[in-house]
Amino acid sequence: MQISLIPETRGKMHGSLHLSLNSLINNVNPPHPLPCLFSLHLIPNPSTNLIIPLPIHDTHPATTKMYNPKVGDPLSALDTPSMIVDLDLMESNIHKLFSTLLPTGRNIRPHLKTTKSAALARKLVAAGAKGCCVAKVSEAEAITAAGFDDILITCEIIGGPKVQRLVELVQKHPGIRIVVDSAAGATAIDAALGKAGVKTPLAVLIDLDVGLHRTGVADTAAALALARHIVDNLKNLSLIGVQGYEGHLQHLHSRKERKRECLASMAILTGTAEALRKEGFNIEVVTTGGTGTAEFCASVPGVTELQPGSFIFMDTDYRNAVGRFYANSLTILSTVISRQGERQVTIDAGLKSLTTDSGLAECKDAKYVHLNLGDEHGALSWEAGTTDLQIGDRVEMVPSHIDPTINLHDFYYAHRNGVIEEIWSVDSRGKVQ
Repeated sequence: MQISLIPETRGKMHGSLHLSLNSLINNVNPPHPLPCLFSLHLIPNPSTNLIIPLPIHDTHPATTKMYNPKVGDPLSALDTPSMIVDLDLMESNIHKLFSTLLPTGRNIRPHLKTTKSAALARKLVAAGAKGCCVAKVSEAEAITAAGFDDILITCEIIGGPKVQRLVELVQKHPGIRIVVDSAAGATAIDAALGKAGVKTPLAVLIDLDVGLHRTGVADTAAALALARHIVDNLKNLSLIGVQGYEGHLQHLHSRKERKRECLASMAILTGTAEALRKEGFNIEVVTTGGTGTAEFCASVPGVTELQPGSFIFMDTDYRNAVGRFYANSLTILSTVISRQGERQVTIDAGLKSLTTDSGLAECKDAKYVHLNLGDEHGALSWEAGTTDLQIGDRVEMVPSHIDPTINLHDFYYAHRNGVIEEIWSVDSRGKVQ
């Protein structure tokens, strides 16, 4: 019988240690030290290979001694493609947002669907954030594991497995808040909480459709009906507010149109909140906004909380829509690996490093035009008279859509003046449930 001990990180297999059964039994210390204890269950078949997962809790990007980038290294020490962050630009973005919005009196609850990082959540809280948002239960699991409790899950939680995970989460982290947009969804969560014996009612907000037509109750009447159902029938839920996200307006290029349409959406949201209050419901929180609309939302009486996320890094889609007030602080470092003709090269950043749902990424040096992407490759070209790119040269690519691009990477390498100063894990990478 051969036994395979398989180290695991985030569900990915990074290698295996093969020991014969005799070696395992006869040697107190196997040839390779094991990172944790394990239990062995023998299958009565001599030809069977056993695969035993071994969890490796590495907070460092290195999985081998051969590649071990660390704080203090120059960017040239990084293999490519790598996700890098200019700390000066990122810190400027954070300062700009908080110095602009905090004086309005609104709470800022940044959306971590962008950064997916507990380390960055801590920086945002230090800057003045009140809690954070995540999109999914699995994201909340990752962030609470890092010590956060004040979290709003902004997507509806539907389905038995997901509801059960939520219940287990709130038993440990009572600061969790959720949104609902249906009696069926709210009732299922209430029943699961009751069955589990959860003592403290879970804070819920009614999700309202303010024009995106993605989730949310359709109108004020529907919000009133759902609020009445929650308050009258669901003792394990506590209604505290409303949410409305105007995502369809974030990338409107006309500032005038973006403001006008945003104020119209806010009128729906705050009007519904006021109608609920008049009927005696407790509506403390009115949460909304994104990077493209937060400043307009903050000007509306009745809005209490803002949920911007992309401002910290930005992308070309946001830049083209809202301008350069916030800088593109995150790029994907890539290497030229082949020349194709006089004025075209291939780089090693493709679809596995950059997303294309909002168009192609752009080279930070605008003289070089991004032509296309394959799984592992991209192509850059340039006009005559431009300095040629050579094999081995490095370029920085600015993502077109920041959130899903970050979801393709394990680590941020944060640098100042080209020297790595911090390394952050993408804690909720792949957390789509």
